[in-house]
Amino acid sequence: MNYLWIVIFMALPILGIGYTFSHLWQLLPLPAMYKYVILGVLGAFVFSFFANFGLFRLDHWPMPLATATYQIGSSSLIILLYAVLLFLLLDLGHLVHLVPTTFLHHSWKGTLTVAAILLGTFTYAYFHYMDKVRQPIEMHTQKAVDKPMTIVMVSDLHVGYLNQVDELNRWVDLINHEKPDLILIGGDIIDGHVRPLREENMAASFRRLKAPVVACLGNHEYYGGMQGTYDFYKEAGITLLRDQSVTVKGLNIIGRDDRTNPHRKPLAELMKGIDLSKYTILLDHQPYHLEEAEHAGIDFEFSGHTHRGQLWPMSWITDAVYEDSFGPLQKSGTQYYVSSGIGIWGGKFRIGTRSEYVVATLSNP
Repeated sequence: MNYLWIVIFMALPILGIGYTFSHLWQLLPLPAMYKYVILGVLGAFVFSFFANFGLFRLDHWPMPLATATYQIGSSSLIILLYAVLLFLLLDLGHLVHLVPTTFLHHSWKGTLTVAAILLGTFTYAYFHYMDKVRQPIEMHTQKAVDKPMTIVMVSDLHVGYLNQVDELNRWVDLINHEKPDLILIGGDIIDGHVRPLREENMAASFRRLKAPVVACLGNHEYYGGMQGTYDFYKEAGITLLRDQSVTVKGLNIIGRDDRTNPHRKPLAELMKGIDLSKYTILLDHQPYHLEEAEHAGIDFEFSGHTHRGQLWPMSWITDAVYEDSFGPLQKSGTQYYVSSGIGIWGGKFRIGTRSEYVVATLSNP
């Protein structure tokens, strides 16, 4: 991410705070002193979002305080987005004389309506996130497969301060219930902080998985520090492929380094020496340049990263940016699946997208 995008990314919440808080000041039917207190607390919640980027050395705080700060900050940013959209809609309604001025100024009716809409939206969004969708897919091949295989694929777990050990254990149970022959993870296991994984002994949760686990890197592993990432993967019993390949149960699994690393190897170089008579699966976290897998003779590519935007209308942006931002795609002899992720980055909310895990059956026709 270049400096311009960093500035834009940091500036947008500040602009959102200014726009939303000016409307709240007009809306709240309270004395100025109470308005200052309410907006100060809300501002602190949103500002705590920047702790996610190491601004406050979060990993040095007591674990409960660090967890609360991370969760409140990341959730507040998403709520801020929808507050901005709601006030834009109300301003538009006022402009065309559908929303009276009295509704937007010193109004209990307006205050309670805005609060109810946001509360209802994010109550739904939380429970929708917690519902993990089982997505079955069929992978047929003319290549030799001893028996039909069940392969569970997940991406974007983002375990850490947000998705903690109890939630990870629930996901492990869902995966084990499928009795998989192989488990593939398409990057972003770690949300960016290794410390909560260690303190909650999440490696033990991964070791409960009852099949070989192979993973590639995502961009968030880079945020947490590569040495800590390597140590955790090793302790968790996960085979990490960083521009490497491995043969598991007669299948070629190739894992690309994340494109965060500008020096990662070209896919054509990784394909040297690969026996293409065996079914070949590519793990590449970010689904760019899908044609490369097609040209390299890959049978199946699994990616994540997009979350499909997590929330509407962000899903419109990911759909515009990526050739395939979510779901299956076929290009000649190569089959693709881009997952919206079993976990989440930021608040535990999904609107217009879903949390999922993929259960693939590989067999001969």
